[in-house]
Amino acid sequence: MPADSRPLAIALMGPTASGKTALALAWAERYDGEIVSVDSALVYRGLDIGAAKPSAEELARVPHHLIDVRDPWQPYSAAEFAADARAAIDGIIGRGRLPILAGGTGLYFQALLQGLSPMPEADAETRAGIEAEAAERGWPAMHAQLASIDPQAAARIHATDPQRIQRALEVYRLSGKPISEWQRDGRAADPLPLRVLRLAVAPADRAVLHGRIEARFGAMLQAGFLDEVRRLRAIPELRDHPRPLDLPALRAVGYRQAWEHLDGATAAEAFRDQAIFATRQLAKRQLTWLRGRPELRWFDPGSEQERLQAALKTFMGR
Repeated sequence: MPADSRPLAIALMGPTASGKTALALAWAERYDGEIVSVDSALVYRGLDIGAAKPSAEELARVPHHLIDVRDPWQPYSAAEFAADARAAIDGIIGRGRLPILAGGTGLYFQALLQGLSPMPEADAETRAGIEAEAAERGWPAMHAQLASIDPQAAARIHATDPQRIQRALEVYRLSGKPISEWQRDGRAADPLPLRVLRLAVAPADRAVLHGRIEARFGAMLQAGFLDEVRRLRAIPELRDHPRPLDLPALRAVGYRQAWEHLDGATAAEAFRDQAIFATRQLAKRQLTWLRGRPELRWFDPGSEQERLQAALKTFMGR
């Protein structure tokens, strides 16, 4: 059998607050790499502190891609991400460097590595997010959201049919394309033509991850997260939007809770507790998605650094 001559890439996945950023930076510096962010919050300008966007110093250390590519009122689908990421990867490989795909958005990884199917398959993380929104806002409000993005589907689906509402919203969030269009036409993308080392990093002890989430959110507050959200609220396109919290950017964990807190819906302590809880729920959904990928190699970044580095050296051949 001939040797696999495809270009190399590393896919570094994990839940929020698992330490992916530090690992990606270190590996990019060691192996002459560039980082492709696989994160649905980092694509938005102005979502910096609350999205744990790399600092100016970190961005200066290593070239990054797919950060700050949309304004927070603009949509950005998994399909668009896959196309943009492939273009970035082609450029990295053309420069003779190593693409390091790092992030926690499973839908983006799926679109990039496997391609999108003619009708996106059910995704546990997306469904859980829709269910959480429905529990908070009610299915009639979710039906109204569907009507704003896919009037044809909303006309066929009754406001009291949560299963079909959920599926239609899921398809749109996975692909950026209304389910009514998928039902008329759809084409699958090709898998990414690279040899990819697929890694998942997460603390083995869930309490450790929860502690990191809580500590990081406290640091975000100290760094001025609420002032960041105040600046977002002052942007005319967001200030004047009829339903700003329906925008994908503001569904990012922490931002919705901060927006509602600044509306006066919650006290400071309740806001903090809700944001930390929402972040823990996000991590849980991310872990569920990752566990459904048998091709991943799992490592605890705290206790298994030597094993992790050995796997990386073996893959790189040095």
